[in-house]
Amino acid sequence: MQGVTRGLEERVNNARTYLNLREINSNLALENSALRNRIERLTAKEDLKFVSVEDSLFRQQFQYTPARVINNSINRQKNYFTLDKGTLQGIKVDMAVTNGKDAVGVIVGCSENFSVAISLLNLDFRLSARIRSNGYFGSLSWDGRNYRHAVLNEIPQNVNVNPGDTIETTGYSAVFPEGVGIGTVSDLKKSGSDFYKITIELFTDFKKLQYVNVIGNLKRTEQLKLENQLK
Repeated sequence: MQGVTRGLEERVNNARTYLNLREINSNLALENSALRNRIERLTAKEDLKFVSVEDSLFRQQFQYTPARVINNSINRQKNYFTLDKGTLQGIKVDMAVTNGKDAVGVIVGCSENFSVAISLLNLDFRLSARIRSNGYFGSLSWDGRNYRHAVLNEIPQNVNVNPGDTIETTGYSAVFPEGVGIGTVSDLKKSGSDFYKITIELFTDFKKLQYVNVIGNLKRTEQLKLENQLK
């Protein structure tokens, strides 16, 4: 009987520990987003020295909202993941999603309390990415093979590229902020064209994806409107 009681107590304690860790992770995600929003406002304030308007939201370009992944796939050719936040929490289509510091997807659908993001592990996903060390940029995509690797295309063979080079977002799409991490160069080959085929080892392990930040570009509409007028 003592063994049964001890085993039951152990299960209860394990359950409590799990719930406590989950609450701690959720609180850390909230604190992380709040800190990123504060940094974004402070950075914008330093950059706009000649603006007299005192509205911090006027200065801030990106808004960060924490969310939890409640469904996720990695073993399909077109993978998506679901978040526990929706339009009632300010989530919209075309917002970027990071795991805190690295790119993981883009919001493609929302309801009031949930949203779905296209994963970087999706054959239809394209991301403007650059080599941090020299600034050369290309298009990053997934080839459907290994969930830990993606492919960076359109980098000319005359560019100096080395294994270990960091790959990050360019910010050109008006979705992701500039400089968000993606991965590192793990292999590169010269193909029959003028461009490398570069394999990128992703920073994010999508099997462990739990808490994310949804990033809204507060100036996206203005930028796209101007760009479309000139096309």
